[in-house]
Amino acid sequence: EDFSKAMSQAGSSQFQEVIRQELEYSMKVELDKILATASSNELEHTKKDLEGFKKLFHRFLQEKGPSVDWGKIQRPPEDSIQPYEKIKARGLPDNIASVLNKLVVVKLNGGLGTSMGCKGPKSLIGVRNENTFLDLTVQQIEHLNKSYNTDVPLVLMNSFNTDDDTKKILQKYSHSRVKIYTFNQSRYPRINKETLLPIAKDVSYSGENTECWYPPGHGDIYASFYNSGLLDNLIAEGKEYIFVSNIDNLGATVDLYILNHLMNPPNGKRCEFVMEVTNKTRADVKGGTLTQYENKLRLVEIAQVPKAHVDEFKSVSKFKIFNTNNLWIALSAIKRLQEKNAIDMEIIVNPKTLDGGLNVIQLETAVGAAIKSFENSLGINVPRSRFLPVKTTSDLLLVMSNLYSLNAGSLTMSEKREFPTVPLVKLGSSFTKVQDYLRRFESIPDMLELDHLTVSGDVTFGKNVSLKGTVIIIANHGDRIDIPAGAVLENKIVSGNLRILDH
Repeated sequence: EDFSKAMSQAGSSQFQEVIRQELEYSMKVELDKILATASSNELEHTKKDLEGFKKLFHRFLQEKGPSVDWGKIQRPPEDSIQPYEKIKARGLPDNIASVLNKLVVVKLNGGLGTSMGCKGPKSLIGVRNENTFLDLTVQQIEHLNKSYNTDVPLVLMNSFNTDDDTKKILQKYSHSRVKIYTFNQSRYPRINKETLLPIAKDVSYSGENTECWYPPGHGDIYASFYNSGLLDNLIAEGKEYIFVSNIDNLGATVDLYILNHLMNPPNGKRCEFVMEVTNKTRADVKGGTLTQYENKLRLVEIAQVPKAHVDEFKSVSKFKIFNTNNLWIALSAIKRLQEKNAIDMEIIVNPKTLDGGLNVIQLETAVGAAIKSFENSLGINVPRSRFLPVKTTSDLLLVMSNLYSLNAGSLTMSEKREFPTVPLVKLGSSFTKVQDYLRRFESIPDMLELDHLTVSGDVTFGKNVSLKGTVIIIANHGDRIDIPAGAVLENKIVSGNLRILDH
């Protein structure tokens, strides 16, 4: 009985191997056909992209199920995640400029503003006093360079979706004191979920072909940065570390204390990779967390967790921190690992349904997942203020309000707010798109004393409204609520129909 069971298992794994080989062969044939349509000036980078994609596809066929063995996950050792206070307590050296001159700021700029109803790159959405995410970033770095007389460059990782629009806008910074470089992340073909073959028939990605391609997540930064030649150029200029963050995280400013800790480590041994983590709140249950796994720090994302353990993963008590995606990485280490093809990142399978109803998958990786490939990695538990992402118009309302003051491109929480937590804001579907959201506020309300705001339905706000405590405003279907100018709502529930008519 055991023998026949073993035989059938061997048979099934052999059978699976044959299927795998056939799928890889079919994929190769299709990719060669696509490559054959490339013009001579597209050939080189298309070839690199498709090679990278082939490697990812090969790994995708090998791996089955969630990629972590839950039993091996341990809490990280005490000293592997340091409190920010301890890093800050070391103070700063006199020669902070020489430390800053070793730094490059990299912003992940591949995303579109579609989730907020905007066309074009998300980084060009106005966030505060007409300033876009990109404006604020440039202002921050320019302020650093002027204050310390340094030359910290800004590098933008664009995708094929954002590259043209971003390059056009960069001309407006030509006189600012920041060198700006860009490179493009790879362009990979989306795969038909049923056949596991690419849906693209040629290399073009305009018109009806835009849906055939995707940028493969920010884990692609290592290969793209290296392939672009920019990594080598920056090393040649004497740069040693990059600070990487999402361009829509307004809290991700250059932190001199963390930089000093990297350049002048207390034990003389430099970290190759630092991940900023921060304490979870109930709103962050889906964020990736740092764990100890096979004696290495490892980022575990919700997609990798076996179904039976998802609730445990989300619990705030067991996994207290999550990854902010603010990362500090040694350039020499990226070069070394990239040349050895030794950067190991779990594959994220992202299913999508296209406009025509076709189900596709895109294979992606996350930049922080590479932490286990670097030597002497470290987590730093930073204050929540370093994580201020703007993903929705609810987030936008917070950063546009008087909760924050703007200084040299950096947002800091107003000293007039008595407690440093951010209010919980939930704006309903009438506010999802930026232009609808802007139309519904004549001016941004005073939110200094707000704890919680929920708005649902057709609601508009007049000028100089004040919101305090918990405010819930619900206009039922067909009703409309106009909050009058100068209204002060404190711990109020407003529902039904409220039209203020000018007489």
